[in-house]
Amino acid sequence: MSTWTGVTMLAAVVAVMTLGCSPGPSGTSTEIEDKTYTVTPAAVTVKAGMVTGEVTEMKVTERIEKGSGRVVSPAKLTGTLKLKNTSANQTVRLVAGKILYIDAQGQPIKLEEARTEPTVKFATYGKEQLDPGQDATQSLDVEFPAEALKAKKLKEIRLELAYIPSPYREETVNFTVSIGEGK
Repeated sequence: MSTWTGVTMLAAVVAVMTLGCSPGPSGTSTEIEDKTYTVTPAAVTVKAGMVTGEVTEMKVTERIEKGSGRVVSPAKLTGTLKLKNTSANQTVRLVAGKILYIDAQGQPIKLEEARTEPTVKFATYGKEQLDPGQDATQSLDVEFPAEALKAKKLKEIRLELAYIPSPYREETVNFTVSIGEGK
């Protein structure tokens, strides 16, 4: 009899913990929306030495709490970066890229505290090395300073590329052979 009482009490405790202690539906739910800023032009061509390419589909997006206007997720610049090795005889190993936001006075616009510097990493196997004529495409998703969202504040975006060129050669080697009689 005491076993049934213990089981019943255990079941009652579990039921109270599961149903009685769980929070009810929230009366206020915060709605989050994306606020998108257009970047003009949305596509540009770039050239750094023997590496050329284009940055396309550029836009800046931040997530805002609807009603209060509070920034939930800080602004990010997104787009697509396509780079091509235009050299006829050198391979390019892409090391890294750094993005700077330049104001009307030619000075870099700093990011807010606790935000990471906007960098482009070419760590995916096969995308970091470009043979002559070869290209690679990479997504951009980097931090964007809130200060640059103000009208007439941002003048240009600078992409600094670090790469290592190395000679690329194709050679042909001929060697004389003869075939003996089959046995």
